[in-house]
Amino acid sequence: MAPYTLAHLSDPHLPPLPKPRLIELAGKRALGYVNWTRNRHKYQRREVLDALVTDVRAQAPDHIAVTGDLVNLALEAEFAPARAWLDGVGPPDRVTTIPGNHDAYVRATTHRFGETFAPYLASDDGSIGFPAVRRRGPIALVSLSTAVPTPPLMATGTLGRDQLASLEQILERLAAEGVFRVLLVHHPLKSGARHKRMTDAAELLALLRRHGVELILHGHDHIHSTMWFEGPNGNIPAIGVPSASALAHGRYPAAAYNLFAIERDNAGWRCEQTVRGLGSGFQIQQIKQARLI
Repeated sequence: MAPYTLAHLSDPHLPPLPKPRLIELAGKRALGYVNWTRNRHKYQRREVLDALVTDVRAQAPDHIAVTGDLVNLALEAEFAPARAWLDGVGPPDRVTTIPGNHDAYVRATTHRFGETFAPYLASDDGSIGFPAVRRRGPIALVSLSTAVPTPPLMATGTLGRDQLASLEQILERLAAEGVFRVLLVHHPLKSGARHKRMTDAAELLALLRRHGVELILHGHDHIHSTMWFEGPNGNIPAIGVPSASALAHGRYPAAAYNLFAIERDNAGWRCEQTVRGLGSGFQIQQIKQARLI
């Protein structure tokens, strides 16, 4: 039997940014809009995102995970184009998304992500909320949300007690079922930047030490990242990717995504990672391949 393939991309920050109404440019959004007009529009490019998605689809993965930051300032006018874009990536039974901090940029529109992307968030039982569980082939996608409004110049994320308590029960159940558990979360579990960290990462890491998962996928930092965290049966790989719409700039690499080939290996699992990213002339090419498990 062929391995089950899971594609992972993140942080599309769908360009271009719609022109905001003056009433929307207050507080945090004002700073974000200045940053977009002065800097981000230069390297968050729609043609890059389109080239990446075309390549993802050409690889014909069994499922695609998008770990947040579909929009930029959470303007009302951003959500419909973002939904149209995600519909172009694939149907809700083949694509799973979660929110990032930019999708909950301000309190006034925190509800819009859940409303707009409900079919892509829902658990298999149809419920909307986090944690969410979607079983696909041999894997179980366990979605979390760290998306909370934060003050200007802050990009932290938080899970909260209720989500952590529910997650513990879910991981216990899935461990007994013997599936390959993939944890989807926007913020990385370890960050060197205090203003970008997950505030309750220590609690999540403690939970994972007890119950484990097989793979963690995240975004947020806009870089290639592989970290390893302690689990009950060995270390757990946590993989991050660059922004799916980015040209290379400063310390940030160009857009890329990961493909994971997952299959049974005797009593355990085998998981191989292939990284594909933007090369010259807006061509997507293979960057590296490695075995994780």
